Amino acid sequence: MEITGEDAAPGTVLLVTAAPTGRNCLVDTGNVTNVLAAVAPGAWTGTAAASLVELADPVDPQTVLTRVRGVAATPGPLTVVLSGQLHRDRRQHHIHLALARTTPATVRYTALPWAWFVHELQQRRPGTTTVYADLVADAETWQHLHTTPLDPGRGTRTYGLVAAPPKPRRTVQPAYTLALAQILRSGLRLAPERLHQEALQQVDTSAALVLGPARALDTTGYVPGPTAPVPAGDPHTEVFAAAAAGRHTEAAGLAAAHEQQALRAHGPASPQTVHWIEVQAELARQAEDPARASQLWMRSAVLRLTSGQSPAHPDVAAAVDRAHHCWHRVTDPRTVHDLGAELAALRSQVAGKNGAREDVRRRLARIAPAPSG
Repeated sequence: MEITGEDAAPGTVLLVTAAPTGRNCLVDTGNVTNVLAAVAPGAWTGTAAASLVELADPVDPQTVLTRVRGVAATPGPLTVVLSGQLHRDRRQHHIHLALARTTPATVRYTALPWAWFVHELQQRRPGTTTVYADLVADAETWQHLHTTPLDPGRGTRTYGLVAAPPKPRRTVQPAYTLALAQILRSGLRLAPERLHQEALQQVDTSAALVLGPARALDTTGYVPGPTAPVPAGDPHTEVFAAAAAGRHTEAAGLAAAHEQQALRAHGPASPQTVHWIEVQAELARQAEDPARASQLWMRSAVLRLTSGQSPAHPDVAAAVDRAHHCWHRVTDPRTVHDLGAELAALRSQVAGKNGAREDVRRRLARIAPAPSG
């Protein structure tokens, strides 16, 4: 799609990661801000240039409102990324986005009313605003949302999910937000709905309400988003073109060649080399080769650990989770067994959530590899 002058206008990105401190916290936003900020602003907005506004653990709702009002006044495309939790106040029962000092008793005074957020964005021209929301609801709000869906406002494209409250003394990982960032950092440039669908494929939505379309799109390869073309000269361009045409073997070969170039120039555990391994992993998943995708994601995780990243680092955890997800789509018993043994070793360092380590053990116990030869 040809870029118009309007599409080429500079965009704006607002990143908001907010959660109360202490026992009132339902979502772990600790590392999210750094992961989000590592994405080029233009990748969020689909523009050649974009400015970035970050709000990490804000305290004052008036300050947040001022920032939202400021970005809402910008003329170009606006993307808002929200990671946090929702509460209803006890008096008027309105939904609020909790901030750092929010408690159940102080929601009206210490949290941002959702209606304020919606009102500011509704002042913008329809079709110029995209919101990605990765939210967790407290128990009362969760029940309310089953009968009264969260209002995204008119003219705003809103995608994401609202997760159920976790068990006591547990927190939810903002997996949808991290998936968005991982996809964009891989070099992909996708239209908003396509990006949303790709992220949904990588997270568990069984205990969540999906904002925006929930059905999986028919994806046959990597396609640059219509509002976010890959810049001329970008090394991903040829890879994307081959994959978009269904030439998956060619796309994988090109990505492998870029990996070798990065290996020679920067070393085996360098960010550049790991990046191209992860591009190959995503290409394999799109080409419906889950075994190769799982193997490549595990290779990425091992290299990240070798380079000194912590097992708790979001990128390490994401790589292992993606390897685990792809492994579950492998059906050949011997391949399941061989890959599962590698995955079990990784899970001894990167345990994952919701019993992921035990899940590997259970599946391996059920699989008896076919005799070789």
